[in-house]
Amino acid sequence: MADAKVIPFDDDRSRTGAAPRPARRRPPLGGGARRRGETAPVSPLPGSYEPEAAGEAASEAAGAAGPPEGAGSAWEQRLAGGLAFLRRRVTGEYEVDEFGFDEELTDQVLMSLLRPLYEKYFRVEVKGVENIPSDGGALVVANHSGVLPLDGLMMQVAVHDHHPAGRHLRLLAADLVFVLPVVNELARKAGHTLACAEDAERLLRRGEVVGVMPEGFKGIGKPFGERYKLQRFGRGGFVSTALRAGVPIVPCSIVGAEEIYPMIGNAKTLARLLGFPYFPLTPTFPWLGPLGALPLPTKWTIQFGEPIPTDGYPPEAAEDPMLMFNLTDQVREQIQHTLYKLLVQRRSVFF
Repeated sequence: MADAKVIPFDDDRSRTGAAPRPARRRPPLGGGARRRGETAPVSPLPGSYEPEAAGEAASEAAGAAGPPEGAGSAWEQRLAGGLAFLRRRVTGEYEVDEFGFDEELTDQVLMSLLRPLYEKYFRVEVKGVENIPSDGGALVVANHSGVLPLDGLMMQVAVHDHHPAGRHLRLLAADLVFVLPVVNELARKAGHTLACAEDAERLLRRGEVVGVMPEGFKGIGKPFGERYKLQRFGRGGFVSTALRAGVPIVPCSIVGAEEIYPMIGNAKTLARLLGFPYFPLTPTFPWLGPLGALPLPTKWTIQFGEPIPTDGYPPEAAEDPMLMFNLTDQVREQIQHTLYKLLVQRRSVFF
């Protein structure tokens, strides 16, 4: 807020420093004589400049204006909130759910760490996020790519920051995530859970938005030459879970993640020694060392499609293999069609 300022008087002499005009003497009242040495009261002319009076007026005006409204209050509130957050973390006065999800830590720390990558580096554009219901359970099914699972994290930020209800996306992750030190703890805190039907169904029945990427390692570790070609979607387990919980399936298509680490080779022997599903070889990794692990700054688009309802099916529908196959194929085809459409609309990989 701008500081208050004193509006200058109209008389130009206040700016040029010219001497004030001499005051006129008032004529004697009633024509009576005055005593020797007595002078008539002096009345300043309208608009005349008196330095002392002007200084007092300016001081009064500045005092009345006071300090700029809200100055420092925002920083004080942030500091107080940060100290309160630290106190709760130290004393253990915070809540986690049965899966280890720490909502406060996710909102205030983890999302803040991911947001610069989301907004400034990949410049993610989000479409159709309103297709995710404002309440109740929903299963978001997306394509998977990029060597490292950054697409899942960016999808999580997209739902958190852009959904009108500010919902959290609970991602289903592979076993490998939960055996890696540090990564295991952070994943649990961020709301991720093991990719199994039991956990997914429990979350959906609780009214959570659950995210799954059925391609798994086949999608995230596919060669660069097969980019944007969806791999097999498993045996339709995610469809069975959605049918049991009676929640809609929301297809999601992600463009941009395929190019962050162009995988031109796979060191399978080294991958087996390390216990990884693949060991990527890219134009920069491992040739440039740690610098080669930096993802390319591609431009991303995440589009959430029209939801596919499942609440109209009978309870036994979850055991019908033909129905699961048809719904799985419908979701896969919708994601693939949207990927092709977004690729046609894209001007450049990086812009």
